[in-house]
Amino acid sequence: MELGTAFGLRNSAQTLAAVARLAVERVPGADHASVTSFDGVRFRTVAATDDLARRADEIQYALGSGPCVDAIVEDTLYRPTDLGDDDRWPEFGARVSSQLGLRSMLSFRLGHENGDVVDGLNLYSAEVGAFDERAQLLGLMLATHGAMALAVTANQARVDNLHKALETNREIGVATGVLMAQHHVTQDQAFGLLRLASQDSNRKLRDVAADVVETGVLPAVQRRSPEPGDTPGGTPG
Repeated sequence: MELGTAFGLRNSAQTLAAVARLAVERVPGADHASVTSFDGVRFRTVAATDDLARRADEIQYALGSGPCVDAIVEDTLYRPTDLGDDDRWPEFGARVSSQLGLRSMLSFRLGHENGDVVDGLNLYSAEVGAFDERAQLLGLMLATHGAMALAVTANQARVDNLHKALETNREIGVATGVLMAQHHVTQDQAFGLLRLASQDSNRKLRDVAADVVETGVLPAVQRRSPEPGDTPGGTPG
């Protein structure tokens, strides 16, 4: 299915959109697809191939029941063959078939949890009995690959954030050292200088630190610089 290149994406939103798009492209019988996320409080559609899939999802959310809702909550797979005649979801089936013309579904819980958020993949068709065993198997493979891609994306995001945090801390540390040498102050007092410059210029601390590292000069502040006998923050000790 060549999913590896399709999931070479930068964030979870792009990954989920790719999952929905590929579901329609690769699973026989699928006319529409969406991805539902559940944070423990509410369900919401985070990706969809079209508005029809979103509207079908919203009916389930309003009712609190339906194949995609139950697949997530019960951690299982549902494949209703005729939504217009399915006693498991009679109200949802009646509304989605009469209002939207949808008759078949495939719903999977994605085997990935991002914190307290759980995702599910939903496939819709206008045909009765549109999804056979092969479609179910392909949909399950897609859901599995999608979950793996989400895990990779989430891990990469954590790594990127860690790198940014380490770089920020490094620059703040270097800037603090520069100010300690220039003003003959303690480490806490030098950090106080950075903080004052950040507040007075309404700029982020890491940006002020980057300027100090690059120029060796602290941006002018409105308040006085701490003296060697001062406590951190510039007040007399």
